[in-house]
Amino acid sequence: IGFYWFCPWGRCMGDECGPGGIQTRAVWCAHVEGWTTLPTNCKQLERPDNQQSCFRVCDWHKELYDWQIGSWNQCRPVLSRSHEKPLECLRGEEGIQTRDITCIQKSNGVPAEDVICEYFEPKPRQEQACLIPCRQDCIVAEFAPWSECSKTCGNGLQHRTRHVVAPPQFGGSACPNLTEFQICQSSPCTAEESLYSLNVGPWSACSVPHSRQIRQKRNRNRQNRQENKYWDIQIGYQTRQVTCTHRNGKTAALSFCKQDKLPITFQSCVITKECQVSEWSEWTPCSKTCFDMTTPKGNRTRSRTIKQLPIGSESECPQLEETEQCVSQGDGVAPCITYGWRTTEWTECRVDPLLSQQDKRRGNQTALCGGGVQTREMYCLPQYTSRPVDRKLCTGPLPSTSQLCHIPCPTECETSAWSAWGPCTYESCDDTQAKKGFKLRKRRITNEPTGGTGNCPHLLEAIPCEEPSCYDWRIMGLEECIPDNEKPCGPGTQVPVVVCVNSDGEEVDRQLCRDAIYPIPVVCEAPCPKDCVLSMWSAWSSCSHTCSGKTTEGKQMRARSILAYAGEGGIQCPNSSALQETRSCNEHSCTVYHWQTGPWGQCIEDTSVSAFNSSASWNGEATCSVGMQTRKVICVRVNVGQVGPKKCPESLRPETVRPCLLPCRKDCIVTPFSDWTLCPSSCQEGVTVKKQSRHRVIIQLPANGGRECPDSLFEEKECEASPVCYSYRWKTHKWRRCQLVPWYVRQDSPGAQETCGPGLQARAITCRRQDGGQADISECLKYSGPLPSLTQTCQIPCQDDCQFTNWSKFSSCNGDCGGVRTRKRTLVGKSKKRDKCKNSQLYPLIENQFCPCDKYSAQPVGNWSDCILPEGKMEALLGMKVQGDVKECGQGYRYQAMACYDQNNRLVETSRCNSHGYIEEACIIPCPSDCKLSEWSNWSRCSKSCGSGVKVRSKWLREKPYNGGRPCPKLDHVNQVYEVVPCHSDCSQYVWVTEPWSICKVTNVDLKENCGEGVQTRKVRCMLNTVDGPSDTVEDYLCDPEEMPLGARKCTLPCPEDCVMSEWGSWSQCSLVRSILKCNIYKVCTLNKNCYHYDYNVTDWSTCQLSEKAVCGNGIKTRMLDCVRSDGKSVDLKYCEELGLEKTWQMNTSCVVECPVNCQLSDWSPWSECSQTCGLTGKMIRRRTINQPFQGDGRPCPSQMEQFKPCPVKPCYRWQYGQWSACKVEVKDAQCGEGTRVRNISCVVFDGSTEDVGKVVDEEFCGEIEPIIDGNKKMILEETCTVPCPGDCYLREWSEWSLCQLTCVNGEDLGFGGIQVRSRAVIIQELENQHLCPEQALETRPCNDGQCYEYKWMASPWKGSSRTVWCQRSDGLNVTGGCLVMRQPDADRSCNPPCSQPHAYCSETRRCSCEDGYTEVMSSDGTLEQCTLIPVVVIPTMEDKKGDVKTSRAVNPTQPSSNQSGRGRTWFLQPFGPDGRLKTWVYGVAAGAFVLLIFIVSMIYLACKEQNLLFIEEKKMH
Repeated sequence: IGFYWFCPWGRCMGDECGPGGIQTRAVWCAHVEGWTTLPTNCKQLERPDNQQSCFRVCDWHKELYDWQIGSWNQCRPVLSRSHEKPLECLRGEEGIQTRDITCIQKSNGVPAEDVICEYFEPKPRQEQACLIPCRQDCIVAEFAPWSECSKTCGNGLQHRTRHVVAPPQFGGSACPNLTEFQICQSSPCTAEESLYSLNVGPWSACSVPHSRQIRQKRNRNRQNRQENKYWDIQIGYQTRQVTCTHRNGKTAALSFCKQDKLPITFQSCVITKECQVSEWSEWTPCSKTCFDMTTPKGNRTRSRTIKQLPIGSESECPQLEETEQCVSQGDGVAPCITYGWRTTEWTECRVDPLLSQQDKRRGNQTALCGGGVQTREMYCLPQYTSRPVDRKLCTGPLPSTSQLCHIPCPTECETSAWSAWGPCTYESCDDTQAKKGFKLRKRRITNEPTGGTGNCPHLLEAIPCEEPSCYDWRIMGLEECIPDNEKPCGPGTQVPVVVCVNSDGEEVDRQLCRDAIYPIPVVCEAPCPKDCVLSMWSAWSSCSHTCSGKTTEGKQMRARSILAYAGEGGIQCPNSSALQETRSCNEHSCTVYHWQTGPWGQCIEDTSVSAFNSSASWNGEATCSVGMQTRKVICVRVNVGQVGPKKCPESLRPETVRPCLLPCRKDCIVTPFSDWTLCPSSCQEGVTVKKQSRHRVIIQLPANGGRECPDSLFEEKECEASPVCYSYRWKTHKWRRCQLVPWYVRQDSPGAQETCGPGLQARAITCRRQDGGQADISECLKYSGPLPSLTQTCQIPCQDDCQFTNWSKFSSCNGDCGGVRTRKRTLVGKSKKRDKCKNSQLYPLIENQFCPCDKYSAQPVGNWSDCILPEGKMEALLGMKVQGDVKECGQGYRYQAMACYDQNNRLVETSRCNSHGYIEEACIIPCPSDCKLSEWSNWSRCSKSCGSGVKVRSKWLREKPYNGGRPCPKLDHVNQVYEVVPCHSDCSQYVWVTEPWSICKVTNVDLKENCGEGVQTRKVRCMLNTVDGPSDTVEDYLCDPEEMPLGARKCTLPCPEDCVMSEWGSWSQCSLVRSILKCNIYKVCTLNKNCYHYDYNVTDWSTCQLSEKAVCGNGIKTRMLDCVRSDGKSVDLKYCEELGLEKTWQMNTSCVVECPVNCQLSDWSPWSECSQTCGLTGKMIRRRTINQPFQGDGRPCPSQMEQFKPCPVKPCYRWQYGQWSACKVEVKDAQCGEGTRVRNISCVVFDGSTEDVGKVVDEEFCGEIEPIIDGNKKMILEETCTVPCPGDCYLREWSEWSLCQLTCVNGEDLGFGGIQVRSRAVIIQELENQHLCPEQALETRPCNDGQCYEYKWMASPWKGSSRTVWCQRSDGLNVTGGCLVMRQPDADRSCNPPCSQPHAYCSETRRCSCEDGYTEVMSSDGTLEQCTLIPVVVIPTMEDKKGDVKTSRAVNPTQPSSNQSGRGRTWFLQPFGPDGRLKTWVYGVAAGAFVLLIFIVSMIYLACKEQNLLFIEEKKMH
């Protein structure tokens, strides 16, 4: 047995969109156990289809189909497992609700397959959980006070009513009766009470006169009937009945009612005609002619015209124009143009916006470098074009218009110190013919400066000299002194040891010095025995001056010392002056010359050189090439200025021309002009000339000589004359003849006359332009306000009627306060002769009116505005303006609105008070002040004189920031900020310099020999080492103390004939290096004493160092390399270098200092329109936005991003209804029936708030305001009403709408929306007519802005055994209903059975208790039997001389107390409580007595025990 299995249907496929698609599915035969079997095992007739037609959905179907979502059905309860419901409903009952969801075609609403809509959007859910709230009973307010008695005499009725506060909901109980009645009695009636009343019935519908009457008066009707395209006014008539009604409601004959004459039962009326309109026109083409899914849809409209205006109908014409959204679709519809943001080129990077207020570099912007800010503009472009368009068309995210940038800081040229002056040499050793020579000194560039070495200072200085030479002999030393004549001692000579050197001091071939003068031997003295022995001359000291002039002269000296004094007969030692020699040095003049170079000039294209980089093209043009640039080179005398070029060595003259690379020329690039802005297509009132404009945007600024930008970026021109604005008005034509009710209708009325009485008259109305031309009525319906009345009541006077002219206008007031103005009318025709018409009491001819007293007073209203700077002016304090900041500070003004009132406290125009509408007050917007620090101090000396140390500089706080200025960097406890960087001191920077040893002073003086052991000293000084040798003496701590030479030593002064040895000379250079290895000299090595290890040490990184011209951006961190000895001492790097130690450390690394970007704000927007067109509380607002948030230590953004300013106060005017008059039957002698009530509209002035009810002013103030009240254009000033007849039962007027109330649980809205209710109560005038009463009425409506209200029981204090209990709403309103009955507090607490015993009362627990002073005696069943008086204990006071504690006694309670003076106190001891049980204090007294008893027994026991012990001791003693 097999069954067919099949998969779900596949996707709908096909070539075309729509219903022509095909979808398939797999079908196979399967065994009942699930495995696939042969198709023959399944019935072929039951085989399901594997293919079906379907609807192929395409993307554009999204605009044709959509889900139609129905409203949720009523919430139905879900069957609960628990059948028991709680006694008290807390939240409600869970339920479920469903809704219908169908896929439909949008155009006609025809249902479609769900798969079409599901292709674009999942099907919305069709059911949801819901809540059926707890049932809510009707809640009513308290009753109002009783009304007056319905009758002034005899028995009557009075009533009181209440209104509904909340309607019954969710199955709650219905409302109780809203009315209560009671019989009232007045004084007996003296006259018989009338039982009948004249009852006027309602008017019938307006009827058309009989056709016979129309034919008889066809000509007359032509005059009264306006043949018009839009209306057809037809005057008819209507009638009413007048009946006599008994108090029981039954109708009686008219003769039972007393009246002078019957009221009029007919009147003219207008036949009602409804508005008639034509069919809808075709839809206009869609305003959006392209297709896309992102931009808003277009609109299309259709219209219809009026065929018949409504006549006498309350319903207005329907909407004449209809608009709906649309999307153009189809094959021929092009896709919509998309718009995107484009940006211009970034401006040059600027550093000055980042400078603080105190930065001294603010004036020199070109010398700044490092981190900066650059900006650009953005503009909107359509796709595929380059013409800019309105920025509003671009909707995407805004590109950034500001960013951080970096200007590379130039590497300044650093040079070494000047070398020593060289010898006098020829300018060029290749040309020795010229006798001009120069002494030169040099320095070198120690780094790689930016832009090459062209901007470095001069590296060579020259001094002209005489007798130049290129090569000379240098004396390296002297050989031993060889006595003359081969004698062993005595005078002799020393041969100098010389080498040949060039002008740079380098040793060269001796042949080059063949022209130089060879040094001659030096005379010397080889001491003989017993002669004085002197040491060799010391080396010449460094020269005291580098040059010689009028005030300076270079000197150097040398010295020698006595090694041994002379013996007897020997040559004596010279005096001390002969032990020193001085000679002149640096005798050349101090006049120094050098070549000075100017800056390189502009790179000028050299056409003779081919463009080697012409391949670098821009905009299709080869604009890069090689050029030449020159500079000025002059010879300068130091401290004097330019001199002739012959003073400087010509061979060393710097170059004046060099090749250069011309940067690529950049032309200015601008966009094409945008399209002209549109001129107004429709007329605009008040605009005489309208201009249209176009603009273009600079994309790239010119550079390097490129084409300049055009002057004009904005153009405008005047529009052609716009269409003339027509204003439209209703033109009313003359009133037609007054038309009466047909004679056949009124002829049966008593006193009726055919030619007089009340009627109606009509008039024609046309639409005109302001210039008087004809216009279509639709124009006036749009622009000219409500339609003027087409008909009015009229009166054809009868013979006895009084006729008057219309009232004139009131006369003008002369301005005096309290004056009177008048208006007049006169009698017309025969009325002038009738006496009754001359009665001025009934028919006044003059009316007077007091003129208004114009007294005005001004007073301020509202709050002060923000402090606002004058428009277009920025008053900044000196030095506070920061380039690039949008910052306002300084003196401004704040404003407070002024209101003007008249003597009746009515708001009027402020000009009446001679005020421009504001009080102005000067104010200050404080300028932000940045944190102010001092300048950097000088760098301290390096902490180490040898090796790596640190140097420090600091700033200190001068002024803290305020008013949102830049914050301070992190300061230490003394408000300082430090900068510490590593430094390196050359270990040979400071050297110990020693003078020659003094003569050895013998300690054991042998006057005869003057020899032996002694002590000799020398001076040791720390000096600054320069290229010219040690120069200045410095503090000793700068030199290495461990290397300080000895200043004293032991010595031996040779005796005569002793061998005298000189000091050891310097070691000569080793001639054979390798021979040292053959020396077998060993010395014990003691680490850190006579031998050391050496190793490199790296310091920590410094802080990020910026260029002096930079504020932030890219910097360098450095660290130092030290050579450290194994004992921890830093030594010269040469010790490590000699060992060949490996250096693997990077000494410099790049770093970044965060830029202090100030907050950048946009300009203030223009002031907005006033938030209210009139009133006291209108505000204008302007805003600004953050263009650039602050970063780092930049100035933070201010909190005030918007400012407000009060609007000038303008009075608000509106039309307002007056109160309805009482319902009045306008028929004389009629007591009840249909009447009318009227109200008027008046123009009121108010202050714009909802609380102000307004004050009435002249209607001319509302002349420009369309008469609309409560959103309704139709003014209802009169309406029919019913005056109940005596004995009628009727409904009173509707109550006011209740407050909007939500359905809530514990203050939480359940989401059912708000509801309001109003009600009508029933009024009964005769109890016998209760069966004729209507039902009380109830109306509800949904509302917004509802609130949750809670209801709780309230109770007054108990008064005896009762109190008042009522239900109160959370806003304080007392109601009936709303509170849970099961939680109602008790209002009565009387005992059952009642407490009838003397001195007994009913307690709060509803038990009988006794009064104070009495104790309860209870029966076996727990009830009170009687109250017994408690005995009284009198405790006498100190003043009571007669009383004694011992004689206190119980006083007989039945006798009056004799202690009336108040000297004693009376206590009532009542051991039993109201419930018959012992009171707590009784237990306490018993417990206290028990403890006291135990204490007494214990004390007696201890006392007895102690006596026994004493007795035993006494016995032992005996």
